[in-house]
Amino acid sequence: MLARVAAAFRGIEPETHLFTRRVFLTLLAVSYAAAFVSLWVQVDGLIGSGGIQPLARLLDQLASSAGGARFWRLPTLLWLGASDTALHLVCAAGVLGSGLLLAGVAPRFTAAALWILYLSLVSVGGIFLSYQWDALLLETGFLAIWLAPARLRPSDAWRAPVEPLAVWLLRFLLFKLMFLSGLVKLLSGDETWLALSAMDFHYWTQPLPSPTSWLVHHLPSGFHAFEVVATFAVELVVPFLIFLPRPWRWLAFPPIAGLQFMIFATGNYGFFNLLTLALCVPVLDDAALRRLLPDRLRPAAPDPAHARPRGWPRRRLVFAGFAGLLFALSGLRMTERLDVAEYRPDLLVTLGRAVSPFRSVNGYGLFAVMTRQRNEIALEGSRDGKTWLPYGFRYKPGPLDAAPAFAGPHMPRLDWQLWFAALRGCARASWFHAFLRQVLLGESAVLDLLAENPFPDDPPRFLRTPFASYRFAPPGGDTWWTAEPLGEFCPTVTLSDGRLVSVQI
Repeated sequence: MLARVAAAFRGIEPETHLFTRRVFLTLLAVSYAAAFVSLWVQVDGLIGSGGIQPLARLLDQLASSAGGARFWRLPTLLWLGASDTALHLVCAAGVLGSGLLLAGVAPRFTAAALWILYLSLVSVGGIFLSYQWDALLLETGFLAIWLAPARLRPSDAWRAPVEPLAVWLLRFLLFKLMFLSGLVKLLSGDETWLALSAMDFHYWTQPLPSPTSWLVHHLPSGFHAFEVVATFAVELVVPFLIFLPRPWRWLAFPPIAGLQFMIFATGNYGFFNLLTLALCVPVLDDAALRRLLPDRLRPAAPDPAHARPRGWPRRRLVFAGFAGLLFALSGLRMTERLDVAEYRPDLLVTLGRAVSPFRSVNGYGLFAVMTRQRNEIALEGSRDGKTWLPYGFRYKPGPLDAAPAFAGPHMPRLDWQLWFAALRGCARASWFHAFLRQVLLGESAVLDLLAENPFPDDPPRFLRTPFASYRFAPPGGDTWWTAEPLGEFCPTVTLSDGRLVSVQI
């Protein structure tokens, strides 16, 4: 079999990455655009002046406690101004930069600007920008700076030679993302993964299910057991193909890309799957990509003599040393996830801590422990403590007869955080208390995050948070969910002198 596969790849042109680089940067630009646009429509309610966790308050606290070190501890352009206008300008600049990168205008400069802009938002976003795909976008975006050509005009940029070490940095990032995601599942000791039953729970307990989640959940348990085995294979075995010669490395692309399509089709994870697909592209090369395209769209094979840099001038030697350091720091993050501290050099650990505020060399590990229950927080308001009206959320489950929503590349961060809050409890969700306060104050920026406000004229006097255990409803009924009441998530609250206080009604 191996001989037949090897024979099928004989006669392919030499390895080049001109077209590969362009496809990768195109997908990265679209990922950046999705991230900036998605955040732009939410940023006022999340971290704006009238938001749940105002940005200015965070910066003021750090300025008073950290002094001059604040600029390193919290690297953000928003030190220049923390107004709502500044937040909108950063988001707008990110969307513009994404368009420029998509068009191939000054790719290296544009990629660097996008990384700085997104870092500026993530640094001040608190829990609302603390997801692994925010970290992944920063790390991918940082590595893309060194892959992107340092030319101004698109016609010159796309012909510039590609640095192979930059390609390998991206390949190693994909390996780290996939392999750690599989390994943490095993190391966690979670019995659902070991018993091959994790996917029996996944589709209805994931943060924001989609309509297809309901459909796939009701497939036979044998299919879900196969999904677990396939997931382990894709995350623990397939990534090692990345380090093999070309024909075998190409074979890593279909299963990893297929897993991302499956996740995207059955859940809501924002731009994560699109970004991971972008990372899959450097696993291929120009010859592989050309074979995937129809003849009329297939670009001409590049001249290998002009597609790769020649010799080792000082600039390339410096980058080789820099790349070696990035490989070492990335390996350090892997050891942190695996908890093998004895193999970590002290100097490298110190350096890793020093650069950690830039969030561009990270560890990963998705769904290490599978959630086996789903508790939902509802929100109701009342003016008299007797008549209660519900608020509506845009994407999280609510009414039992309402179909789960599909958000596409949009990342609804309030709805996501409500899922985490339900797992951790009211006492450990301080941001949720701030959210309740802003709703009682009638802050329009926060209310705009919701799908329905039953008090459009004046805010209510009281808020309560009904809590219920949700499950997907069986086929054949009139509802998508079943629910069992669990009481209240937090005590009923009101405002007293601007402070949130609990009341008995």
